Amino acid sequence: QVQLVESGGGLVQAGGSLRLSCTATGSIFSLNAMGWYRQAPGRQRELVAVIAAGISTNYADSVKGRFTISRDGAKNTVYLQMNNLKPEDTAVYYCNVRWTTVHNYWGQGTQVTVSS
Repeated sequence: QVQLVESGGGLVQAGGSLRLSCTATGSIFSLNAMGWYRQAPGRQRELVAVIAAGISTNYADSVKGRFTISRDGAKNTVYLQMNNLKPEDTAVYYCNVRWTTVHNYWGQGTQVTVSS
C-alpha cells in the first residue's frame, strides 16, 4: 500500500510564494517519477511539474520560470517551490508517484488560493 501525504497549501497574495511537500510511504519502487498536478473548479486536472528518478524535470509552460520541482530520494519526498504566484494558479494541487500504469498513486490534494 502506497500513501502520499501532502502539506504546504494555503492562501497567499499575488506575487507571493508557497512550498508544497509530499512524502510517499509504503512499497515504493525507487525508479519512479514524482510530480504535481492541479485542478481548478470546472477544469480538468493538468500537469504542473514532474521529476524523474534521474532528476530530469518537465514543467507546464504556464509555470516555467516561477515553479521549481525537486526531490529527496532518501525521504521519498517531492517538493514544489512556487514563486510569483498568480490568481490563475488557484487550484487543488495533487501529488503523484508512478512507475508503471498500474502503480500510479495520488495524494488527497491541497488547496492553493492566490488572491489578487
